[in-house]
Amino acid sequence: MAQPERRGPLVLNIGEVLAQLSDDFPTMTASKIRFLEEKGLINPKRTPAGYRQYSDSDVERLRFVLALQRDQYLPLKVIKDYLDAIDRGERPDNLPPGVTVSPRIVSDELAAELKGRARALTEEQLRTESGASVPLLRSLLDFGLISHVNGQFDEHALQVARACVQLEGHGLEPRHLRPFQAAADREFGLVERAVAPLTSRRDAASQARAAEAAREISDLCLSLHRALVQDRISRMESS
Repeated sequence: MAQPERRGPLVLNIGEVLAQLSDDFPTMTASKIRFLEEKGLINPKRTPAGYRQYSDSDVERLRFVLALQRDQYLPLKVIKDYLDAIDRGERPDNLPPGVTVSPRIVSDELAAELKGRARALTEEQLRTESGASVPLLRSLLDFGLISHVNGQFDEHALQVARACVQLEGHGLEPRHLRPFQAAADREFGLVERAVAPLTSRRDAASQARAAEAAREISDLCLSLHRALVQDRISRMESS
């Protein structure tokens, strides 16, 4: 049965997910969806109150998992390895004949991240897209705030350059921003230490979990940093 056209991001509760899957998988239950989440095959967002919010990519991942279980009799571990490869931006090895991977399996956030990783910019493109002057870009390179590989810059360099263009307008030059690089190195050390038990395992599933844990810890570190700085600003305003 054709689904009605929706506009904007698709956000579903678990009952709506079951309704979308019911035609192809009539025995699917809410407890099975939660079980697949526990096994790391899907990772829905949650509201502040803790309610799950399923996206279009979550539904497609569920279809992929359930079809491989039903039609190919594959164990969840093998399916998880396929999904981990997809999440790394790779083509899964040894897919059964006739099995295709929908690009909608990858979440919007991950798709944007993978696109950013793969993107390569020349110095001229970096200057054009960031608005950075030649002297500013040279200073960013000299102070180690950005780097390149064979003259090619990535999306992270673009984000740094854009931020530094704005900061330059407030009188902050790259030489003033070296503490951010030092802080980033220290925070990465904390993240690396936290995920070491996972990175010590060489299987693809552990590596994928380590990357996901590293992103989560990094986000928490940034939230903590922002809260601490905002606290200082609030004290300045009240003094």
